[in-house]
Amino acid sequence: MTTQTAAPADAVPQPLVVRTVALDDLGRTHDADAGTPDPADLLDLLPSDAPLAWVRRGDGIVAWGETLRVEVTGADRFARAEEAWRSVLAHAVVRDEVHVPGTGPVAFASFAFDDDSPAGGVVVVPRVVVGRRGGRTWLTTLTAGPRLGAAPTLADVVGPHVPPVAPGDVEYRDGAVPADDWRDVVAAGVAAIRAGEVEKVVLARDVRARTQHPVDVRWALQRLARRYPSCWTFSVDGLLGATPELLVRSEKGLVTSRVLAGTIRRTGDDAADMARAAILAHSSKDLEEHEYAVSSVARALEPFCSSTNVPDVPFVLHLPNVLHLASDVTGVLTAPVGTTTHPSSLALAAALHPTAAVCGTPTTAARALIAQVEGMDRGRYAGPVGWMGADGDGEWGIALRSAQVDAQDPREVRLFAGCGIVAASDPAAELAESEAKLVPMRDALGRDA
Repeated sequence: MTTQTAAPADAVPQPLVVRTVALDDLGRTHDADAGTPDPADLLDLLPSDAPLAWVRRGDGIVAWGETLRVEVTGADRFARAEEAWRSVLAHAVVRDEVHVPGTGPVAFASFAFDDDSPAGGVVVVPRVVVGRRGGRTWLTTLTAGPRLGAAPTLADVVGPHVPPVAPGDVEYRDGAVPADDWRDVVAAGVAAIRAGEVEKVVLARDVRARTQHPVDVRWALQRLARRYPSCWTFSVDGLLGATPELLVRSEKGLVTSRVLAGTIRRTGDDAADMARAAILAHSSKDLEEHEYAVSSVARALEPFCSSTNVPDVPFVLHLPNVLHLASDVTGVLTAPVGTTTHPSSLALAAALHPTAAVCGTPTTAARALIAQVEGMDRGRYAGPVGWMGADGDGEWGIALRSAQVDAQDPREVRLFAGCGIVAASDPAAELAESEAKLVPMRDALGRDA
């Protein structure tokens, strides 16, 4: 394994040998009648040490081991990460027998929300990747060596299954800003909006958790994937969660971004929740917040696309804990002026970050206000997280509904939640919304019923 803060060619394994072979279907289904893949059969393959994952509705990729690790910091962290990845690929020998998105060389990565955060970013090129897409399943191995070896099998790379360990009792305490004081943070945001400093700002808070036993990330991932199947369940370098928000997917010249902004808590009663969905869909405060977020994504994508499609009205996304206003913005990529290829998924993620859904509008003023009043370093919360392939295509979510396991003490965990603030926001209501958004990670660290 190599760790570096830049990407000099002499630090890259030479050559990187990549072999992708088809597997028989892993065999389990979550709903035998519907034929829905069970995400656990991918997640069950993971070892407890530094698992990597990007899974939704049973499809996705999981990985483990580190062939190469690149750490980056600063405003140019995305460009430096892509440079490192290109250096890896320049010394790669690849045999891909499956040829679908996620096969061949793959890197996982996550990045800090703020340019100045010491969390920076990390790119991990794994040793083993197992994936599934549309009923096709594959295995990729990545090794440093002079030549291709025999085709790998799952038995070659998966050790004896060790079930994930529950974290035991969990004690929660205030994070950087106590819950009661966070209402004052929101009030400061509202005051700035009414003073004309910003139109919208997203303010976040953290909660600290102390677990009885070291956190086994697989325990949390399996619970998240089963309870939130429509979200993207992810794990990269101790950052884990189930995000409902897709920052960008780039695939064969097509780009998609799922934008969420505007939230209401569910009651648990179906009839009441349907009524709440109708209220959300017609809420001027939430529609205003959503419009800012969608517009920011559309503007960011426009220079890279020959055409885009922005829905006229959002739909209501139903999750177990909350309801969101959601819009899927799509586009057809084109090569920017003076170039011959369209941008990579990581370059698109860099151009989109931070969206109004996690920062505010205007972006520069909102970022300055966050730094002034929020009272914490977000780390890699609300930053891009996901994967990219050799052709630059990939998927990047926004690290929401997430937590960071402390690298030095795996019994310490930071949970995060944020809320979009507009002129009509009420501090007490925003605090309640943040509590609703903490539910997925609280549940993920809980015991089985």
